[in-house]
Amino acid sequence: MKKRIWMRAWVMAAAVLGAAALGGCSQSETQGTASQDSGSQEETSAADGQQDLLAQIQEKGFVTIAMEGTWAPWTYHDENDNLVGYDVEVGQRIAQGLGVEADFIEGEWDGLLAGLDSGRYDMMINGVDITEEREKAYDFSEPYAYNRMAVIVRGDYDEIQTMEDLAGKHTANTISSTYAETAEQYGAEVTGVDDLNQTFELLLSGRIDATLNSEVTFYDYMKAHPDANIKIAVLADNASEVGIPFRKGEETASLREAVNEILDEMRESGELSELSVKYFGTDISQAE
Repeated sequence: MKKRIWMRAWVMAAAVLGAAALGGCSQSETQGTASQDSGSQEETSAADGQQDLLAQIQEKGFVTIAMEGTWAPWTYHDENDNLVGYDVEVGQRIAQGLGVEADFIEGEWDGLLAGLDSGRYDMMINGVDITEEREKAYDFSEPYAYNRMAVIVRGDYDEIQTMEDLAGKHTANTISSTYAETAEQYGAEVTGVDDLNQTFELLLSGRIDATLNSEVTFYDYMKAHPDANIKIAVLADNASEVGIPFRKGEETASLREAVNEILDEMRESGELSELSVKYFGTDISQAE
């Protein structure tokens, strides 16, 4: 599936470049009148080259959405290896609202952010917390979920009672995630991992002391592994806001506005609440 998507993206890019080249040739042949007209046409050509992302998406007929595919219940594979989850259905609904198909590209966390930066992906829907640091690098949609952070430890481990107790402890998370950054802020030594399953393997084997993750992820893991010897040691008082990051700039402004309108419709109709209960067992679409 990934190969097909990249081939299509390459073909589309080649077509756009070819069209731009032809457009430039046509202008040079038909210009040659007043210098004012020349300047006007150059401005039009530049504007065409900076066509906003929403127009590009609707022209090609699909929106490329990046996600991990390994973080239940946000985005994961079911017993039939189908990509499912809260963020998958949110992404499908956004694509429907835009009048296009949804193409999901799976990858590791850091690669998703790098792909968003470089323009390989149109947006990233993967339970991304909105933080001050990330807002410097990306423009976010309105929050579509609210997430409380939990410090998860083995059931027989009692050395962590507060966030300050993370100092000097060993934790594991995907590098550059909010959870890894928070653990480091409190003085923990963070081991980088590829996915959630690897994190819990390290925790249960005693190779790390704790991991930070979302409260709902813990309950989802316990639902699938009811005998797992883990518990929540610390639970954050306040919930973080979860949004959809876009590349910064005017190029993504109209897409971001359209996505916000779709999210508003889903919130007002109760669709976001229904999806939350379906995947998390509780409504995480509301701040409270």
